[in-house]
Amino acid sequence: MASKQMVHMNQGQGETSYARNSGIQNALQNRLKPLIEAATVELCSSTNTSFPEKMLIADLGCSSGPNALALVSIAVEAIHSHCLQLQQPPPEVCVLLNDLPDNDFNTVVKSLVMLHQSNKPAVVTVGITPGSFYERLFTSGSMHLFCLSNSLNWLSKVPEDLTRNRIPAYDVDEHARSERLPMVFEAYAQQFRKYFTLFLELRAKELVPRGWMVVSLTGRRSDDCASKFSHVWEIFAQILSVMASESRSRAMIDRA
Repeated sequence: MASKQMVHMNQGQGETSYARNSGIQNALQNRLKPLIEAATVELCSSTNTSFPEKMLIADLGCSSGPNALALVSIAVEAIHSHCLQLQQPPPEVCVLLNDLPDNDFNTVVKSLVMLHQSNKPAVVTVGITPGSFYERLFTSGSMHLFCLSNSLNWLSKVPEDLTRNRIPAYDVDEHARSERLPMVFEAYAQQFRKYFTLFLELRAKELVPRGWMVVSLTGRRSDDCASKFSHVWEIFAQILSVMASESRSRAMIDRA
C-alpha cells in the first residue's frame, strides 16, 4: 500500500522531531510497566512451562527516539530481575522492533547500544522488522511477547465508504461536518473492527502457546459524537485542515 511508504513520524533529533516531542506517548508507555512485568514473570515462571532458554519480544509500532526502546527495555529488565530472584541463568533474548518502512530506523539503531550496555548479564540481540502489523511479520509460534502502545489507532487506509463517496474525514464547513459526522464515525469504527480482528488473528499465529500480548490504545467512554474528548480533537483537525489547504494553495502557485 502507498501508505506504508509515506506515513511516519518526523525523523531525526531536531526541534520538531518525534524524538523530542513524544513526552505524552512516553507517559502512556510507563503505565504499561506493571503489565509487561507481570507478563514476563508469567512467561519465565516454571509453573507456566519449562523455563525458556530463548525469548523473543517485539514492539509493534516502535516509532523512533527514546520511546522506541522503552517497552522492550522494561521486558528485558523484568526477565533479568526474575531470573536473579530465582537464581536461574537468564534466557537469550531477541528484541524485534517493528514499524512502517519509512520509520526513522537510523535513529533507532544508534540508540541500541544503550540496550546492550544496560543488560550485560544476558545475551540480548536486536532486530528490525519493517512492515505493517496488519500483515504477517514473524514465523508461526515464534514470539513470546508483543508490546504495543498507542499504535493500533493507526489504520492502513481511509474507509472505502468515505473514499468512494468522496467524503473527507474532516470538513471545514461546520454544517456539512455536523451532518456527516455520524457517517464518518461509523465508517472508521467499522474499519477499526475489521483491522483489529485481522491484527489479533495474525498475532495468534505468531505467538508461542501461552504467549502474551500487552496492548494499550486511547479510547473514550462516551458514545456521544459531541463528547468533550471529540471536541478537543476537532480543534486540532480544524487547524490541520487549514494548514493542508494552505499547503495545496502554495503548491498550485509554485506549479503555475
